[in-house]
Amino acid sequence: MDGTVLVADDDRTIRTVLTQALTRAGCRVHATSSLTTLMRWVAEGKGDVVISDVVMPDGNGLEMLPKIAEDRPGLPVIVISAQNTIMTAIKAAEAEAFDYLPKPFDLPDLMKRTARALEARANRTATAELQEERPDELPLIGRTPAMQTLYRVVARVMHSDLPVMICGESGTGKSLIARALHDFSDRRTLPLVTVTAEDLSDLDGLSKVLARVKGGTLVLDEVSDLPREAQGRVVRMLDAPGDHVPRFMATSRVPPAQAMEDGTLREDLYYRMSGAVIDVPSLRERIEDIALLAAHFLARDEREGQPARHLSDGAVELMRAYSWPGNVRQLENAVRRIGLTAHAPEITRAEVETVLGNQPRAEPVMREGRGGAESLSASVAGHLQRYFDLHGTDLPPPGLYGRILREVETPLIEIALDATGGNQMKCADLLGINRNTLRKKITDLDINVTRRRKLM
Repeated sequence: MDGTVLVADDDRTIRTVLTQALTRAGCRVHATSSLTTLMRWVAEGKGDVVISDVVMPDGNGLEMLPKIAEDRPGLPVIVISAQNTIMTAIKAAEAEAFDYLPKPFDLPDLMKRTARALEARANRTATAELQEERPDELPLIGRTPAMQTLYRVVARVMHSDLPVMICGESGTGKSLIARALHDFSDRRTLPLVTVTAEDLSDLDGLSKVLARVKGGTLVLDEVSDLPREAQGRVVRMLDAPGDHVPRFMATSRVPPAQAMEDGTLREDLYYRMSGAVIDVPSLRERIEDIALLAAHFLARDEREGQPARHLSDGAVELMRAYSWPGNVRQLENAVRRIGLTAHAPEITRAEVETVLGNQPRAEPVMREGRGGAESLSASVAGHLQRYFDLHGTDLPPPGLYGRILREVETPLIEIALDATGGNQMKCADLLGINRNTLRKKITDLDINVTRRRKLM
């Protein structure tokens, strides 16, 4: 790489690591912990690329992007931030930052992005000013690769008029994605209207909806739940929307391919609505975000007048091991209950266990079907196929093997221990593993063993 990189970050370690890595790659580097210094360098014409943190002791890095664009049109800015929310990605996209990376970032990845920024330096377009202040928070937060990919997709399609299909399980935040796409688009001053099957129950339903939306955003809620006749009317409306054409979005908790195969979603409607497809990951696909989300909900409750609470390490591990069939919505409700019933500022594992014991779990691995009991293998295969289908043409995040084994191994050992009354020798024999192996797994998986007499 050839060029001068300006690095602004209040973390001395990050400045040192970036300076060493970029210097070894052939770049000249100026590093600072001050936005004031960074802006002076920019005004003086220094630098071919900027790498800047968001939260700095003397200001906000995102708020400096318009000034950088004014002083140095076309200067690429790579934003790095520990504020891993969709708001950061959206604001970075609105301000036309060259790129956005969450902390902790992968150094080789940042180096590749810096190289691309240097290559694109000659033809970068001027960045645009943020049009107005936005709310500080949206409950779409996460550090995992799955969520960071989601943020980038949202930012890319935000200002497009393409129809959007938002897919994901119940409780993952599909409606929040639709709201974010509308609120940060050029149509944000116009209505956002969510349409359900009831709204389309009569022949005049669509015309009434179009009159309400007035060129804003129209969201078909759970599109595969709409009657096929209503779906046909939607297709005809999409082909001839008339004046004041709205932007069309649809949500679906059922993967579109499966819905079309089941006959609940018309193919012609899907092909018209899938200008862009956004897959919202389930909470099981981003267990590393559970602690972050729980802390967010506890902090929100504190702002609303509840006592300050935080989760113990054991409480976090138990929540990470839970299946969360209701996804983020179920987590939000559970955290609120836990916060209200906790006895001390630190929430214990036992307090989480008490609340989660009354929560629904994911569907059992053995269930009755039309032809009798479904085999464990068939049930697991069906679950995994749905998991892959949720990603459409993309692959799930790396590390799938380990995640699946953790989800299966913990409840298997817990149930076996319960069945043997907590007798580890009997449990090891039942599982067909060495007793020392069982002890190690109990420790590693933080499984609570209660010894009792098993009534047979």
